[in-house]
Amino acid sequence: MRRTHVDAASSDDMTLVGDDRQVVADPRFLDTFEKLFQGNELVLSGINELRAISDIVRSAGYGTRRIRIDVSVVRGLEYYTGPVYEVELTLETKDEKGRPVRFGSVGGGGRYDGLVSRFRGEPVPATGFSIGVSRLQAALTMLGKRDTTPEFGPVVVTVFDRDRVADYQKMVAALRAANIRAELYLGNPKNMGNQLKYADKRNSPCVIIQGSDEKARGEVQIKDLIDGAKAAAAIASNQEWRETRPAQFSCREDEIVAKVREVLARHDVRWGI
Repeated sequence: MRRTHVDAASSDDMTLVGDDRQVVADPRFLDTFEKLFQGNELVLSGINELRAISDIVRSAGYGTRRIRIDVSVVRGLEYYTGPVYEVELTLETKDEKGRPVRFGSVGGGGRYDGLVSRFRGEPVPATGFSIGVSRLQAALTMLGKRDTTPEFGPVVVTVFDRDRVADYQKMVAALRAANIRAELYLGNPKNMGNQLKYADKRNSPCVIIQGSDEKARGEVQIKDLIDGAKAAAAIASNQEWRETRPAQFSCREDEIVAKVREVLARHDVRWGI
């Protein structure tokens, strides 16, 4: 189907084909379907819905390069009662053998007026949509629009004494109240090494440690895991590690928030919202 005029609202309808311009998936094909199914009220109802959708999206400035009416789209779930839709990434890339591939569909959904009524006993109009997150992530990564740097995890408050969990939770609450991400270690507290390994796995910038001796002095130990990892590379033996305790320092309990903020600022640690 060819046309000589395209209104401004749908200026992206045109696709260059050689020296000519050809409309791709022009929504006027619905007129042809209407003639073919004049005696089928159900089909005519569906055609009218598609035409209404086409009018709305075209008046919003989207032509067929962005949104296309395609009667070949089918979704398998039987609770759909109206239009269904697919979202497709049209950018091209290559597979490991250098062959061109397309990402394809990254989302889909549709209208299902009868689904909610199965649980509430009353008709409720509804439209749903699901997103293919892994495909979107892969596409954003390929386009260089996704930061693949791991985000820092929370400050981990370790548990040295199981009977004092409430005290440790109070530290977590103080950090959170200061808008610092923090969590209490919830595993078996018997092995401090495992707690530090957990913090490393969570990519924590630092951990809070308070044993009975620190408690008696009203202090805590803060271990900077970022500086600690750098220092560890230069330490030759376990004995030297135990003697130097790199990047670990003491502070008063009431200084926890301020000292943790200093560690975060030193490494420019920020968390997304």
